[in-house]
Amino acid sequence: MTRRHFTFPCEGAQLVATLNEAAGTTGVLLVTGGNEVRAGAWNGQALFADRIARAGFPVLRFDRRGVGDSEGSNGGFRSSAPDLAAALAAFREQCPHLTRVVGFGNCDAASALMLADDAGCDALILSNPWTIEVDAEEAPAEVVRDHYRRRLTDPAAIKRLLTGKVPIGSLIRSLLSAVRPAPKAPEGLAAELAAGLALFAGEVRFLIAGRDRTGLAFLSNWDKADPRIRTLAEATHSYVEPAAQDWLVEQVLEVLRG
Repeated sequence: MTRRHFTFPCEGAQLVATLNEAAGTTGVLLVTGGNEVRAGAWNGQALFADRIARAGFPVLRFDRRGVGDSEGSNGGFRSSAPDLAAALAAFREQCPHLTRVVGFGNCDAASALMLADDAGCDALILSNPWTIEVDAEEAPAEVVRDHYRRRLTDPAAIKRLLTGKVPIGSLIRSLLSAVRPAPKAPEGLAAELAAGLALFAGEVRFLIAGRDRTGLAFLSNWDKADPRIRTLAEATHSYVEPAAQDWLVEQVLEVLRG
């Protein structure tokens, strides 16, 4: 397995990419979320790419414009469609043996793929898609319910409640939020993502970390009966737990192997 770096153009800027080479004809276009560089938090995406490449599938990860080693202005996930298209074109040029490319993104990288008319990918793996409009908005009911499920198993939290150390007003507002009915259809950003994804005809798999606020918020804004959803209850946002890392790799390989 060989790893090498190269640059490619995107609307006048030079973007930096890392390619984990492999002989397989299906590859992974790994899209980073937020302002994260292509190595990922704690080098997590680099390690993930190594595992996928060692299984026989090439992986391309890159810094989008204005992030990490890449030139240009950082416009956020909503403006990243040209970056995704340019990265895919570069991937195919660097690996001419590819016949199928699977786009994979976590958090707003998943949302970017949903908004980009698939960016030319043949399949999508969408992990914990970002559907939260603003950081200050009220937590979705799914998030609140998960919070209280966990608090009710914590003896220290129960003691705080029984000794009056929990503000009653805040508690009542949270409980009312927890029993709000789920929306009948996606709203706001979730509706935009649904509309974007509706244009995609390829295979889609959603991966949800059960201990992640972003993933739970997505479930609050989506049909939880969607058969494309896979959830790991004890995983956190970046799948840092060893068992969660193994599960993530297994899910991705399952899609890659078709």
